[in-house]
Amino acid sequence: MKLSLSCRNLIVTEEAVSFIQEHHYSPVLPKLTKHYLGFFLDGKLRGVLTLGWGTQPKATINKMFHGLDSSHYFEIGKMCMDDEMPRTAESQMLSLAVKWMKENLPDVHFLYTMADGIMGKVGYVYQASNFLYGGSYLTDVYMMENGEKLHPRSTKSLCLENAKELGKERVFWLTSDFMLKRGIKRIKGRMFRYIYPLTKAARRVVSGKISTIDEKDVSSRIEWSLDYPKDDSCQWFDFTEGKRVEIAKPRFVLELGNIKYNKNLG
Repeated sequence: MKLSLSCRNLIVTEEAVSFIQEHHYSPVLPKLTKHYLGFFLDGKLRGVLTLGWGTQPKATINKMFHGLDSSHYFEIGKMCMDDEMPRTAESQMLSLAVKWMKENLPDVHFLYTMADGIMGKVGYVYQASNFLYGGSYLTDVYMMENGEKLHPRSTKSLCLENAKELGKERVFWLTSDFMLKRGIKRIKGRMFRYIYPLTKAARRVVSGKISTIDEKDVSSRIEWSLDYPKDDSCQWFDFTEGKRVEIAKPRFVLELGNIKYNKNLG
């Protein structure tokens, strides 16, 4: 099956957003998105992949490669395909995205992404595409009373409400009593790092053969390998009451029609 790739000037943002909200398991879009890549089969849009950064672009790359900044990489924000497409098409989509980046973004050295272990995803599509694995880390989310997944950075109004109840000026994390009263849970789960070196210099830095990119001194802070995680690498913990309790995979509600807390985040 052959896919034909077009870049942002051939796929309007509104079309990409509509496709993502229909086909991605999480319809909330990153705000720092620079490129919307569309993947077509017989003239019909079958997949979308976005390139941009998370909320802390420079800090993210510096955690992996000291000395680099946001201009040296892009992160996959969203990637999804039409449900009618075979799974192998996702690898084709990644391959075409890498080819497009090499042709159109020659100064970008790395393509970075994460597999959302909180959702039970360990990144098999990245493994099949020969991305390098950079380990995992535990991260926090809140499961709201309606089952919605909410990032801690998006709880400002709830934290203000929580602080007011305590007679404090502010709190940075919702307290156990506040969460229990409102049916909220604080969940920790794993995120799995993957990176794809796009340039010869990037490949040599990852392998330890050189220590400069664009005349900048660079050191890798992570050991990258092909020793990939599997399903049993996922873990989930409930920290609602302040103690770590291992739990089964949470069942988040993700349908766009049920979103209450993430409405303004896309």
